[in-house]
Amino acid sequence: MTQPFLHHGGRLSEAARTFGGADWLDLSTGLNPSPWPTGKAPACDWTALPDPEALTALEHEAARHFGADPARVCAVPGSETALRLLALLLDLPGRALTPAYRTHAEAFTPSRPIAFAQAPQRAEVVVLANPNNPDGLLRAPAAIRSWHEAIARTGGWLIVDEAFADCQPEISVATDVQPGARLIVLRSFGKFFGLAALRLGFVIAPPSLAARLRSVLGSWPLHAAALTIGRAAYADHEWTARTRADLPRRAAALDGVLQSHGFSPQGACPLFRYLTGCNAQALFTRLAQAQILTRPFATRPDTLRLGVPADVRALVRLDRALADG
Repeated sequence: MTQPFLHHGGRLSEAARTFGGADWLDLSTGLNPSPWPTGKAPACDWTALPDPEALTALEHEAARHFGADPARVCAVPGSETALRLLALLLDLPGRALTPAYRTHAEAFTPSRPIAFAQAPQRAEVVVLANPNNPDGLLRAPAAIRSWHEAIARTGGWLIVDEAFADCQPEISVATDVQPGARLIVLRSFGKFFGLAALRLGFVIAPPSLAARLRSVLGSWPLHAAALTIGRAAYADHEWTARTRADLPRRAAALDGVLQSHGFSPQGACPLFRYLTGCNAQALFTRLAQAQILTRPFATRPDTLRLGVPADVRALVRLDRALADG
């Protein structure tokens, strides 16, 4: 029953075909449910080719947001695409943590699991997310730096996927990406700003690798709307500060509802919570029958991830669906 929903979040059309109903609450993605208001962005010129100067301006604004050198920040059409391109450019076998974002292993052939801080014995590309996806585990930057040093000594690379780090900027290791380092940081626009449809992400890499990536991407890696909206959103410091304060409160409200039904939610990222030790198949189906979509996992049938609801109305709806079981 859950097979179509085991790859990534989303797929509301598939959910409606499978379970019926039209008024769906999507808690499957871990996106900010209150996105940056695109009406605040300047008008986009759809008649012209994307302007290279607009791309440079976006990368500079994003670099300021990340605390990184703009020369090392390369805009890409989503971090999913970036991972697959990096696998080709680095041309090494991969290692990924478990549990992890599915593409961390899929992008590299071959890829094997690895435990955090385990020292590889040969040159490999190790990929981890911080905060981790799907369990929301948060690792200290000092521990990541130490692991990077051990990996670099083998001639390998460490890729740190910081797709959810905008909520807690102090955990980022973006400033550690220096010339000669074998460290790459990925950032995602769509999670924190809630605009996944733009397919906008960034690779923060040593200058030589960033230049190779720009060469592969070509002259127009992003469409004009991504350039315009992305730059305006990153420049909106007031919205960013307010959202960083609001999301933990929403996550705490979700924790309260889940705990009231006997669950022990896990995760340090305020965009989603992770449930373990549950009958995920039954819980997923029960919520789907109430038109609430969550995220199950093929290799962990006792776990389920839920995004943070947007408002009290959505939270009450989830509370009632859980009570109906």
